[in-house]
This record gives sequence, structure tokens and C-alpha cells, in this order.
Amino acid sequence: MRLQRLAWVLAAAALAASAATAHAQRANGVGVGNGPGHGISTHGGNGGRLTPNGGLLDGPGISVTPGPQFIDNGPVKPDTPRRERRTQRRGNPAPAGGGPQLPDEVVFEVASSAAAARIDAMLRSLRLTVLDRQTFQLTGKTFYRCRITDGRSVTAVTAALRRNAAVVDFAQGNSVFTAQADAKSPAADAQYELAKLHLPQAHAIAKGDNVRVAVIDSGVDVSNPELAGSIADTFDTLDPPTRPHAHGTSIAALIAAHGKLTGSAPDAQILAARAFDAADNGGARGNTFNILKGLDWAASQGARVVNMSFAGPNDAALHRLIVAAHEKGIVLVAAAGNAGPRSPPLFPAADPNVIAVTATDAADKLFAHANRGDHIAIAAPGDQILVALPGGKYEVSSGTSYSAAEISGIVALMLQREPDLTPEKVRAILMRTARDLGDKGRDPLFGAGLADAYGALMAEKPPVATAASPAEKADAGRR
Repeated sequence: MRLQRLAWVLAAAALAASAATAHAQRANGVGVGNGPGHGISTHGGNGGRLTPNGGLLDGPGISVTPGPQFIDNGPVKPDTPRRERRTQRRGNPAPAGGGPQLPDEVVFEVASSAAAARIDAMLRSLRLTVLDRQTFQLTGKTFYRCRITDGRSVTAVTAALRRNAAVVDFAQGNSVFTAQADAKSPAADAQYELAKLHLPQAHAIAKGDNVRVAVIDSGVDVSNPELAGSIADTFDTLDPPTRPHAHGTSIAALIAAHGKLTGSAPDAQILAARAFDAADNGGARGNTFNILKGLDWAASQGARVVNMSFAGPNDAALHRLIVAAHEKGIVLVAAAGNAGPRSPPLFPAADPNVIAVTATDAADKLFAHANRGDHIAIAAPGDQILVALPGGKYEVSSGTSYSAAEISGIVALMLQREPDLTPEKVRAILMRTARDLGDKGRDPLFGAGLADAYGALMAEKPPVATAASPAEKADAGRR
């Protein structure tokens, strides 16, 4: 046992030294790559702290545990959950853009003129069981979510629904979306993203005070100390509700943390809409109908920004509500996705009404699993990010999910400073003030480049006046 304890002590010391070396190299402009190592779980304890410029944790409450790198999300993989495998065996095609669907389910929008009696008659004739229905405030339209009870394919049933044109405006399968956290990795500098995004300078001007940011995700641990006082309201689309998956807490904290971590908008107010549940592979999965409910609720609660750190197929129903939210002036931000360079564009990031965010590492290199495409607007750190977990714990993880959350927070800063900014103006400022990476100009890897929170805040208004030091006053007199 002594030898084992000694080995762990030596391993922890070596890892800390490696992280300190990486921090020093980055401070001198030296790029540091990602090497093999142990997964880091930093559990919240007494006395631990994080320095605001991205220094390492110190104090008690930090433990190093072994753990291999793994991918827990993305498009359909060999470990496809059992329900999705059954869908594929039946031959149900993916919706436009590709992607899995929930088996035996359809979603459709009813025509405004359709009488209840005609809707009921159609449901009986098509042998569909109603699972849920809702009239969305964003569009004023009513959606149904129904189960196919007799083994027919989604394709056949949606075709039958579309033939009832007097009752149904459109019909589709119930698409599956995945939360875009990707890989747990060796530890890097704690919160190196703060300096990369110039957030300390930005926070001297704005911290997102009272700007409502909706997080449509897998639920949030509302008792987490990082989010004390930051949760404006919650909404759960799952029935029955279960304990929140860790992803949503990590996303909310990257936006609004103000404990050991610092979020990109620490004074923002979070609207936590739960539309995702734990998946068989350890990730989080949601479906079209629940995401629609979450987005509609967020709009009704006065969200100025909606963070969508998930990815999936091109979904017509979701597009309709995204358009309506955009027209109401809500800024929509989404993760580009973690499916890699060969993947087609994933949604909602590829929707033209959404700001698509990709991920970079501490050396400003593209995150290896990030999607590419002309729709990418902006980049933010997402590789080896220290994130909060439910129960006051922490871990280092990677994914475009985290980059999207950072940008959502920066948008909250912009809206605090200039509340009348439109979604188009927000996008334009973010892209105009970004630091170019990769090929000159906008490119399919980094978009316009690495976001600059301070630059975005200063783009429309003059610098905040500060008192000059005696030396500055003397220098001004000499000039």
C-alpha cells in the first residue's frame, strides 16, 4: 500500500508539473499539444480556488483519478442505443440532412382551420396514439407527437399524414439530437479560455447583468455553488423528471459561474430548459418535440439568448420555431458538432438563423472532432475545458458544446451593454472583432476566427473612462 500511495503522489506531482510547464509555455507563445495522461476529476472541497487569469487549482479538494479518453456523443456510432437500432432495422430513413429518429413516433403540425373532430377522426383512421400536443406561442401553431402502434414505418405514416392536407400542414419523424460534449482529457490550465477570449477585460465593462440566457439541455443542478442566485427559472419536458445529466450543469456554469470558476457572463440569469436525458453511451439525447417545447418556453420567459449545445439532423419543425425566435430578436447560438471533418453540417448550428460555434485548444488549433463547413461563424476554446458537474464537482472535458456556451455568455455581455442589438448585428460584431485563425479571412474550420469578448463590447461604444494615473497625467502635460 505504501508503494501504491507513493506512486499516486509521484503521478500527481508529475501531472501538476506538466500543467505548470504548459501554462508557462503558453504565456511565452509556445503551442502545447495534447498528450496521453489521466483523466482529471477536481471535486469541490474546502479551500480550493481558481485564479481569474486561468491559473491552476490549489488547496484541498482536488483528486487525480485514472481514466481513459473516450467519446460520449456524436452522430450514430456502433454503440447506437437499442431503440435506434430497431428503427434502422425497420428501414425508417433519416430526416433531411441525415440522422437518427425515435422509433415508432411522428411529429406533425395541424392546420389552423382544422376542427378537433377532423383531427380525432384522422388519428383514428391512421391508428396513432397521441403522446403529447402543444400550441407553441412562437408560431401560434399546434404540434402533435404520436406513436405508431402497429409496426408501420415512419416514412409510411408521415406520407399518410401529408395526404391529409386539410388537417396537416406538415409531418416528420421525431429526430434525435445529442449533447456535444466529446472527450474527457488530461488536465490543462484551469480556465485558459478566460485569457484567450479577453474576458477579464470585458468583465470590467459588463458581466451580463440580468440578461436571460436559456440553456436547452439536460437539466441543471440548481443547488450548484457555481450557480448560486443565477437560475431565473427551470422547465422540464421529461415525464417523469429524473436527475439532471451532467452536461447541462457544465453548460450553465460556463455561462454564469461565479464561484471557483468564472463564466463568460457571471451575472447572467439562466433559464434552464431540460429536453435531454441520459443516453446508453453516457451522453445526453433529446428529441424534436421536447426541444420545441424548451425553445417555446424560453421565448415565453424573456430569453434574449438561447444556447443549444447539441447537434442532429436538419429538422423542419425545429427550423420553424428557430425562425420565429430569430424574428422576435432572440440570439440563437449552437455547437457546430463533434462528428469530425467528414461529417455533413449538423443542426441547429447549420441553420442560417443560428450562430454556429466551433472549438479550439490552448494553442489555437482546431479541436480534432469539430465539424467543418461554410456555416461556421466563430470559434472559442473547447478542448480540455474545466467544467462544473452536479454536486459541486469538476472535471476536464472537451467539445464544441463548451465553446457555444462561452459565446452565449459573450452575447449576454453585448446585450447588457447595448440591449437593442439585433441577432444580425450580434453576429456581425462577433465576426468582425474575431482574431483570424487558419486561412486568411473566414474559412470552413474557424469561421471568422477566435472570439474577442472585449473587442465585441468596444465595437459599438467608446471605451469606459478611467481615472488617469499621476504618471499618465504628467506624460499628457509634456505632450
